Amino acid sequence: MSSKPFEFKEFTIQQDKTAMKIGTDGVLLGAWCSVDGAPDTILDIGSGTGLIGLMLAQRSDAMTIDAIEIDENAYEQTVQNFEQSDWGDRLYSYHTSFEEFVTEIIEEQETYDLIVSNPPFYTDDFETKDLARNKARFTSALSFENLLSGVAKILDTNGIFATIIPYKEYGNFVALAEKNNLYLQHVCTVQGNKTTDTKRTLLSFSFQKKNVKKEHLIIENARHQFTEEYIKLTRDFYLKM
Repeated sequence: MSSKPFEFKEFTIQQDKTAMKIGTDGVLLGAWCSVDGAPDTILDIGSGTGLIGLMLAQRSDAMTIDAIEIDENAYEQTVQNFEQSDWGDRLYSYHTSFEEFVTEIIEEQETYDLIVSNPPFYTDDFETKDLARNKARFTSALSFENLLSGVAKILDTNGIFATIIPYKEYGNFVALAEKNNLYLQHVCTVQGNKTTDTKRTLLSFSFQKKNVKKEHLIIENARHQFTEEYIKLTRDFYLKM
């Protein structure tokens, strides 16, 4: 993947320091998660380059957008990208583990209106020799169980938690969420094109039980020929949309 800066319409992402570069998953989550409730406090778990925090700064008027990142290089990249944006006064980055951050937030008796995470989701069987990439993308760094239990402790009573995971993990993830009293509100399954398997699932949860809103998104009709639905979702960000 390229280490060159990635230009979006309203901000630029430097990605030379971090193992995980700009990808479709992060853009999908940042564009899809709802800000209809006008969240005032937002948390991005595992910020990488800071992409999702920047997208949410563009989309919302939230006064506090916190981002946590355990990898030092990725944390430094997030700080750099936040500082170079137009929203640096609302964006804050922390170099810490999620577990340590949750403990601190609980002690301060604070909560978040919106929590987002593009979490690690490959199993140990597929780990590589690149420790930074492992940390960014493997469940040994942050398990789904620890993610969901932590989210449940610091999410506001009326808050929303949004994430993107592999489609094959959908049922298991929803079941784990329910054990933490987080109930599915909105789901969008994602297909690369009409002939490929469904690979990703966008999910949002809250503490309230409601009828689940279900959607399906196909990204491309053909190579680099994007569907109207995908263009509508991402046009505020991608330069060529």
